[in-house]
Amino acid sequence: MKFSEIVSKIGDAAKSNNLTSNQDNDPEITGLAAVDEAEASNLSYIEGAKFASFVGKTNAGALILPKNDALQLEAQERGIAWIATSEPRLLFAQAIALFYQPYRPSPEIHPTAVIHPTAKIGSDVYIGAHVVIQPGVEIGSSVCIHPNVVIYPDAKIGDRTVLHANCSIHERTRIGCDCVIHSGCVIGAEGFGFVPTRTGWVKMEQSGCTVLEDNVEVGSNSAIDRPAVGETRVGQNTIIDNLVQVGHGCQIGFGCAIAGQAGIAGGAKIGNRVILAGQSGVANQVTVGDGAIASAKAGIHNDIAPGEIVSGMPAIPHKLYLRVSAIYNRLPEMYQSFRQLQRELKNK
Repeated sequence: MKFSEIVSKIGDAAKSNNLTSNQDNDPEITGLAAVDEAEASNLSYIEGAKFASFVGKTNAGALILPKNDALQLEAQERGIAWIATSEPRLLFAQAIALFYQPYRPSPEIHPTAVIHPTAKIGSDVYIGAHVVIQPGVEIGSSVCIHPNVVIYPDAKIGDRTVLHANCSIHERTRIGCDCVIHSGCVIGAEGFGFVPTRTGWVKMEQSGCTVLEDNVEVGSNSAIDRPAVGETRVGQNTIIDNLVQVGHGCQIGFGCAIAGQAGIAGGAKIGNRVILAGQSGVANQVTVGDGAIASAKAGIHNDIAPGEIVSGMPAIPHKLYLRVSAIYNRLPEMYQSFRQLQRELKNK
């Protein structure tokens, strides 16, 4: 595909980015690559000062650049075709979609699938080998269910949702339209509800349900539990990475991003557009306000205000955390000074 054709197609998808381009050269682009690995037939991109130096040494035939006159001139002098935008990574993602589409099998129902006669199946659905669909299940149109998926009774799956191999959707779960549930996920399993007594733990049955709104994506081997009563809910356009635990009764807003190995304890409330970085944890019943960010391994034990950025264990405001970290590195020196002061006071 000629670079000019790529520019035309991704330009239509990103008109709001105020695109500019130089197409004095119009190379044939056969694929995309990282800027440090690209060859003459590849398109790549530059984002941020960290990668700006690669404009002078990349072998890429074409680049997606930020709005930076110096970088554009450097690329032009090297004979590299380019397009400039305020969001290079977004355009690169759109360019990838021109060359690659995820595997999507044609609609069919594999003969080994076990489908209860009361289940309702929409049109143009793919159901793979050894899928089990139990009583009262409703499957929307154009849904893709890969092999070995199990869907428990009375679950509902919205249009165009994809369930990857070996995931389990438990009873009464509601999954919206255009969702993606990756391999090994367990959605709607019973929450960790037990009552302590003098004679041991008494199980509290989890009679609630789990709801995933539209355009939610859940990474491999993550679990989202159902509560004793009520619902666990994940808002639309929220993305959840691999190996994430969402406890029973949690309420997660729209547009959130939750990275790998994060854990959210039961009853927590996560606002809209919240970011929880890898291995961060949110304690039981805690509220995290809209737009808040927790850095990697942050331990959130108390409510976080909207827009707050927190770090550390227990989590504290990020700016304070940086000051504390700087002092931490000086603790050996400070300890020696303290011991010296003790000795001087003792000798007086």
